[in-house]
Amino acid sequence: MPARPAMNRSEWALLLILGGLWGGSFFFNSVAMRELPPLTFVALRVVLAGALLLLAMRVRRLPFPRSRAVWAVALGMGVLNAALPWTLISWGQIRVPAGAASTLQACTPLFTVLLAHALTRDEKLTGGKIAGVLFGLVGVGVMIGPDALGGLTRDFVSQAAIVLAAVSYAGAAVLSRRFAALGVAPLAAATGQVLCAAVLLLPLALAVDHPWALPPISLEAWGAVISIAVLSTTLAYVLLFRLVATAGASNASLVTLLVPVSAILLGALFLGERIEAGQMAGMALIGVGLLISDGRLGASLLRRGRPIAGGAA
Repeated sequence: MPARPAMNRSEWALLLILGGLWGGSFFFNSVAMRELPPLTFVALRVVLAGALLLLAMRVRRLPFPRSRAVWAVALGMGVLNAALPWTLISWGQIRVPAGAASTLQACTPLFTVLLAHALTRDEKLTGGKIAGVLFGLVGVGVMIGPDALGGLTRDFVSQAAIVLAAVSYAGAAVLSRRFAALGVAPLAAATGQVLCAAVLLLPLALAVDHPWALPPISLEAWGAVISIAVLSTTLAYVLLFRLVATAGASNASLVTLLVPVSAILLGALFLGERIEAGQMAGMALIGVGLLISDGRLGASLLRRGRPIAGGAA
């Protein structure tokens, strides 16, 4: 089967919005984590988001999925796209600097195109996809600078945890296609995934962090928790599942390359942070990588090539 066509304007818009929503999560994380331990913070995030998604389904009068097949996918997504990677990243970042962690996490699109090639019929590997992802990864490295990359030699186990989180995200991107195949609406897919993640993470947070013994948190921290639940979880996952259904897992995973870009731009816009020349160059490389991976520059620079043989029948 031929590879998917290049993304259209609405799909590019969804990708950019997602990059902004998940880039903004760095602001909310930095505020909330001053007062909350990681597991409690993540559990609050998914519990609040799950409640909001349930409310949205009720307002829209969407039927709640009852199929075992749908809930099996939702459980897998809850593990692969939330519970496992968020826990691994939180633990890994205790020793890995943020810049190095963002570089490791930006490997997600590379793992996704490889898994999609092996496990799907219509997202086969091409030279353009690989070249585009590599351009993007180089752009991320240039953007965050050599000082941050220096942290990649400090703690192998912590680094491996973040890489494993990227693999988990890649697996989730491919698995999320099953929602569309089963006819599940993006809102219902997001709700099922987040509820499963909440069921998994809430008992873990209660057992490990004993949140009832924590001191009361400030209104600022509560604002960060609510913001990340509403914007970076509830809205982001609805948009993500819609993008996966129309543009495919490989294209949707490219949002990982945009997250550092949006975080830097938001820092300049709202915190007065200065954008350096290296960051501008890195953003340009990421933009080129996105266009190559999508196929828009591949036809002229790489002639796109035929899909590489192999993968699922």
